[in-house]
Amino acid sequence: MEQLIIHLFGDYVTQTDWMAVNKTKRWYMAFIHAIVYSLPFLLLSPSVAAFLVILISHAVIDKLRLARYVIFCKNLVTDPSLKWEDCKGTGFHHSRPEWLTVWLMNITDNTMHLAINYAALRWL
Repeated sequence: MEQLIIHLFGDYVTQTDWMAVNKTKRWYMAFIHAIVYSLPFLLLSPSVAAFLVILISHAVIDKLRLARYVIFCKNLVTDPSLKWEDCKGTGFHHSRPEWLTVWLMNITDNTMHLAINYAALRWL
């Protein structure tokens, strides 16, 4: 539960609009956000390796918007005719409702962060 609360606090409460808008544009901003995000995890006394995995993975996932690739690959299983050009915004086909695809992409993003954070805190 502590990890979940810290994740939510770090990813939503501490993230400024400036970070949210720019973290996908510049690595510098992705790392600024990831540092601010990761600092509350120090309350859990993680190992140095766990802390670095949380920080670096967060920057990479957010900068590259990796959730959309996960979604696209998942959707290819049931529809091999999908083209990346039609899905690159969120991983879902652009004909799907934007409100839904953005929410599902954010949920996938959060799931990726939480799974990596858990693994790092548990096994590193």
